Amino acid sequence: MNKKILVTQSSMPTLEEYVEEIKDLWETKWLTNYGNKQELLREKLCEYLKCPNIFLFVNGHMALYNAIKFFNLKGEVITTPFTFASTTHAIVQNGLKPVFCDIKKSDYTIDADKIEELITPNTSAIVAVHVYGNPCDVEKINEIAKKHNLVVIYDAAHAFGVKYKGKSILNYGDVSMLSFHATKVYNTIEGGACVYQEKNWEQRFIELSNFGITDYEKVESVGMNGKMNEFQAAMGLCNLKHIEEEIEKRKKVFMRYIENLKDIDGIKIPKIREDVELNYSYFPIVVEENYPLTRDELVKKLNEENIYPRKYFYPLVSDFDCYKNDYDSNETPIAKDIASRVMTLPLYANLELEDVDHICRVIKKYK
Repeated sequence: MNKKILVTQSSMPTLEEYVEEIKDLWETKWLTNYGNKQELLREKLCEYLKCPNIFLFVNGHMALYNAIKFFNLKGEVITTPFTFASTTHAIVQNGLKPVFCDIKKSDYTIDADKIEELITPNTSAIVAVHVYGNPCDVEKINEIAKKHNLVVIYDAAHAFGVKYKGKSILNYGDVSMLSFHATKVYNTIEGGACVYQEKNWEQRFIELSNFGITDYEKVESVGMNGKMNEFQAAMGLCNLKHIEEEIEKRKKVFMRYIENLKDIDGIKIPKIREDVELNYSYFPIVVEENYPLTRDELVKKLNEENIYPRKYFYPLVSDFDCYKNDYDSNETPIAKDIASRVMTLPLYANLELEDVDHICRVIKKYK
């Protein structure tokens, strides 16, 4: 096959739809600083996600950084090493020390049963990740947080639209962060958001995202520039109109993978929980010891066929050059093992089912 099949592809509205949405910007000349489109998008997202409050940022990392900054935390934060760099960087950039907890073999989220043993007098928060859109054990984490008076922040970058027991997963914890990066199920080109329960927190988020400015001549804190601009918001408004169709298309791809790979020895595929409504953001497989090839060997074989999965997440954050001198990844053995075996297969709304079949034929060839 000559065409490249990449791990993801951004979803976009038609050019005509986007141009129509941005046309009035040439009249208002209001391009940023909490414009009308940004405000309308906030309203529409709250309605769609069934969340009481949402604040938009220029990207997901800025959203997570400011979610942590909001609480003026000190000391240590318990988190997972099986995540994207942003999760840990946001903790460190706030002057906090990440403490890595191992993950569950079942869904790769933080193992809530191992959190409590890591709590010290210096622990101030838990930053957990809904990995691949799989909900964390939110009840157990909430129980631990209440017992030890800890803040709970969820990195929900993968979890747009995900529901747990009929309720938006974003309504758990003190704050949930979303990413609207171009590679996500829902995008605003770049972008991110914080979802929270308390309406009166909005002013603090405005301050954090606008240099700490609270009035024209008053700056009360050292804030950053985290504002979403109007062109991003316009893309978000367009994409939101098509999100149900987007998720349905992704579901078809996801289920086609399951149909093809469910009986392949040595290839572990996702299990669908009855209490979770997924957004089908990723299709991770774990290459186990009884498969004839290693993960890296299989990636190479797929690449030879112009198929480009991603070793996501590899390496573990605790093995990054910037952190490895301070951490021993062997202390989270399940996370280390999964990171050495996992890959996410290509998945996006416009991926042809015939291409899915082709990808799976390559995987089956070596069984």
